[in-house]
Amino acid sequence: MTKIIPENKARQGRWGWHGLRILIAAMLLAFIAWGIAEIYGQKIDPNTPASQGEPTTQSAPPSQGQPAK
Repeated sequence: MTKIIPENKARQGRWGWHGLRILIAAMLLAFIAWGIAEIYGQKIDPNTPASQGEPTTQSAPPSQGQPAK
C-alpha cells in the first residue's frame, strides 16, 4: 500500500519570514560594507587635496635644457 503525502509536507524547505529576514540582513550588511569602502576610497584618493583651506602649489621639475635655480 502506497502512502500519499501532501505536497506541503514533501518539500524540504519553503520560503518564509526566516528566509526573507536573512536576505534583508545580508543586503543591509552589503550596503554598509559598500558605504565604508566608498568613504575609505575617497579618503585615500591622491587626487583630492588634503585640506581645502590651504591652496596646494607644486613646482614642476626643471626641464633638461634649463639649469635649476
